[in-house]
Amino acid sequence: MSGNKENLTLQWARYYTQTCKWSVIPLSPGAKIPPKGFSVVKYRSRIATDEELQDWFAYPEMNIGIITGILSNIFVVDLDKSKPHYREDIALQYFGDDIKSLLAETPSGGQHIFYTFPKRKLTIASEALPAIDYRGEGGYVAAAPSVDGTGKPYRWLQGFKTHTLQEVPHAFLDLLSGNNKSTISMGVGVGGGYVRSDEKPSLQTLQTLHFLQEGQRDQDVFHLANCLSRGGYEKELAEYVVGTIAKTCNPPFPEREAIAKIESAYGRGEKKERNLTQDVRDYISLQDSYIYLTDAYTTLQTLHSSEKANIQVIMHRLCKEGVLEKTGRGTFKKIEVECGDIDIWNADITPLDIKYPFEIETYVDTYPKNIIVVAGEPNAGKTAFLLNFAKKNMDKHEVIYFSSEMGGIELRNRLLKFNIGMEAWKKVTWKERASDFAAMVKPNAVNIIDFLEVHDEFYKVGLFVKQIFDKLDRGIAVIAIQKPKGRDEGLGGQRGLEKPRLYLAMEPGKIKIVKGKNWHHEHINPNGKFRRWKLVAGCKFTGPTTADEGHWEE
Repeated sequence: MSGNKENLTLQWARYYTQTCKWSVIPLSPGAKIPPKGFSVVKYRSRIATDEELQDWFAYPEMNIGIITGILSNIFVVDLDKSKPHYREDIALQYFGDDIKSLLAETPSGGQHIFYTFPKRKLTIASEALPAIDYRGEGGYVAAAPSVDGTGKPYRWLQGFKTHTLQEVPHAFLDLLSGNNKSTISMGVGVGGGYVRSDEKPSLQTLQTLHFLQEGQRDQDVFHLANCLSRGGYEKELAEYVVGTIAKTCNPPFPEREAIAKIESAYGRGEKKERNLTQDVRDYISLQDSYIYLTDAYTTLQTLHSSEKANIQVIMHRLCKEGVLEKTGRGTFKKIEVECGDIDIWNADITPLDIKYPFEIETYVDTYPKNIIVVAGEPNAGKTAFLLNFAKKNMDKHEVIYFSSEMGGIELRNRLLKFNIGMEAWKKVTWKERASDFAAMVKPNAVNIIDFLEVHDEFYKVGLFVKQIFDKLDRGIAVIAIQKPKGRDEGLGGQRGLEKPRLYLAMEPGKIKIVKGKNWHHEHINPNGKFRRWKLVAGCKFTGPTTADEGHWEE
């Protein structure tokens, strides 16, 4: 959609009602519920007038809701991928890997699939499949340009104007009607129960249930290929089975396309197995000595018995490789292949000449190969801290600054606020980097990482920090990470606290020394000390007031 930003919400509302013929309602800003006192009922039987739209969406921060059901001719399936029990393999069984219907992304990273309303009365339901809901008659969904409470948007995928609504897949409709014989979803939990697998319908029977028929062949063949892959069938046998069944489709399904479905299903299974193996290896690398299966299940967010069985297989495979040694039921021990010598005789005990904002060096010393973590809430001054850190040390050390968020223009504008001239900043090497920092850090330099982005699998924060630590020699690394509001530890929790010798927590107006291992003064414990601050012009830290330079408290 185009037009003035302030009228964008109203423009979308008009487009939905006038062009798409959908019924629209207002939702509260940053929310999925109508404003207090608003009645949804009447808009299930009529579409709002333009005067009503102008009244509702005169304020562009309002969200938009689309009524589902008969009036709008919409049925929406909600794939909530943020839930830990969401199963992609189950979603693929019922909706395929090439969704041609209208598709939207939700703020949580899930998806809304928009279908035409089926010729049967379906209302609304949660957990029709694991973490999969639907909205029919009596429901509604939020839609673009709506945002959630954090500002993350709903957005259309695939091109809103070029994709049309498709019919709801027959396999999913059969599931909802209890006609489970037309799905080949053996033993999958559905809505608290299970799809029955005790009957084995003939191909002729399956065809009478719309299985393998025109308009449904593509999804059904893919569904079958996935079932065979998950069931452990050899790929060659699966090709024979799928190829044979494809010939019975009405009309016959092309053999070449059937083979492609097998390749897709088995390729996905192999990729998933590789990813899980790497996750297990990463988890093991973070453990000190003993490995417990129950802890691995929890850390890796393993909910299903099949995934737990796979982890057990991987653990035993690693025993054969000499990585682990089984010590008991569900217990393993890491086998240390190498053990490096520590040279305590020639070690230089002189701290590095490192300066910090807030004069943190008066409480904590910094030595070669030290990791410093700055864990901060969003907009809590992490970047300002790191830029000041670079400024304080660029005259005496080689400083490398890795930025994952700012491009050249934004970074230059930020540096100009320091009023020291851009020429001075040439002492710093600026790099754009968002991942795999261990491959780029310089072993003997001051490496500043702004910031370490981790969107899921937060337990790996400790792994990434360790990889950076292993790369260092006489240099150091200062790493910024996000932290939840109200907590000292950043993403990764206690795992992220293991390697750093200095761990700082920042929130708007406050910085705290969570962990300082190398005390500058033998009798002054820096741990737990905090200080109030104010940021001036986006670059200068002062005390709570501009006249007060501030001080550290306990």
